[in-house]
Amino acid sequence: MSFTWRYLVRPDGDFCRIGNLDGSLDNVSDEELARLHPSDREEDQPARPCSRCGGELLLHWHGPLMTRVWMELCPACDVHRPAARSFIRWYRDADRDPKALPQLFEDWETETMHAHGWARAQEPETPSSPPTPPGLTPRGRG
Repeated sequence: MSFTWRYLVRPDGDFCRIGNLDGSLDNVSDEELARLHPSDREEDQPARPCSRCGGELLLHWHGPLMTRVWMELCPACDVHRPAARSFIRWYRDADRDPKALPQLFEDWETETMHAHGWARAQEPETPSSPPTPPGLTPRGRG
């Protein structure tokens, strides 16, 4: 079983991240994905202020499962951090490239979680399969 993320970027820079279990969303177009996953923003909900300076956040996101970390992207507080600065530039760019989002998000998440004392674990290497013993090779018909 494999698990990856599929990103849906809206014209205003808002985006959502959807789990793509075993490539189940690989053949779904962005337009179909937008219809399947409508905007979940509440227009009446006030903007969440930055917990550090009280300013307006570009993004707030929950950290990886079970870490209890809320990640914040603040243009005033995070401009000195390289990954956050790149994400802020992408977010504000009207001609943003949606294909850049997965790497920008992962870099920002890694940088933010590192500031909270967490480190990203390396992906485990898939063990290679041993060769099939020659005596157990099935015989063909012929």
